Amino acid sequence: MKSPLLTLPGAVPAEGVDEGVAAHYGDLFREQRALADGTGFVDLSHRGVVAVTGEDRLAWLHLLLTQHVSELPAGQATEALILSANGHIEHALYLVDDGATVWAHVEPNTQDALIAYLESMKFFYRVEVADRTADTAVVHLPAGSIAEVPEGAVVRETPHGRDLFLPRADLEAFAAQAGPPAGLLAYEALRVEQHRPRLGFETDHRTIPHELGWIGSAVHLQKGCYRGQETVARVQNLGKPPRRLVFLHLDGSEVHLPVAGTELRLADDGPDGRKIGFITTSARHHELGPVALALVKRNVPVDAPLVAGDTAAAQEVVVEP
Repeated sequence: MKSPLLTLPGAVPAEGVDEGVAAHYGDLFREQRALADGTGFVDLSHRGVVAVTGEDRLAWLHLLLTQHVSELPAGQATEALILSANGHIEHALYLVDDGATVWAHVEPNTQDALIAYLESMKFFYRVEVADRTADTAVVHLPAGSIAEVPEGAVVRETPHGRDLFLPRADLEAFAAQAGPPAGLLAYEALRVEQHRPRLGFETDHRTIPHELGWIGSAVHLQKGCYRGQETVARVQNLGKPPRRLVFLHLDGSEVHLPVAGTELRLADDGPDGRKIGFITTSARHHELGPVALALVKRNVPVDAPLVAGDTAAAQEVVVEP
């Protein structure tokens, strides 16, 4: 979905999975500072939107998701995962129930696979699943924003701000009154600062929730069975995940950021040392400078200096070893 807000002054289109919205509007750090100060908005209208209706919707989703949602109060935001039978992360859903419909936004172009799975699990439950991406746009208001929420918008409020589900036809009118726009690069830099993982960025085909700190926020440990629960319970009760998410401060003297997939090594081992992890997301932060999220082997010492390609990196613990 190509956003009409790409016609706003200064808009530079994002690429890759985020194609369809603006990467920035001409001033990355100004846009970051505005979001950090609680002003402006972010166009997330490229994200998939899935709606689940029917009187059994919460009880049914409770059986499929990693989160406890059977008694989810109307208006309360939550997030949840869908795992494979082996406990690997397949989908991440950002949810809110408005009293009649569960609304979820998901990574761009993942809604078809998600809906196919949900449809295959309907059985006798009184639920309907719909792809609402074509008529519903997601926008983000940062924490502290006093921007007016349009009447009828579904609001998903979190400590990091509010996600609004708007009629796509109202997107331009909303932008005209919501304050200065901020692009995906600003939004992503703050996500990295907040240590929040993203499906397809911090995950690969073998990622389990414990590695990213998703236990608690997206995985409820005291709920009933769901696909992949055995792996979650086994790692929680008997072991440790093989990898852990870390936050990295990168050497600010380097011109280029190490891109996603850049191999990490122990600085003391030199350029020929063994690979101990890789960058998942890197960003330029308006206060912290170049930063990144990365996955490293669990047994990497938490105080060990690292090297990302040729760039020196210092760790901060996100997930305990």
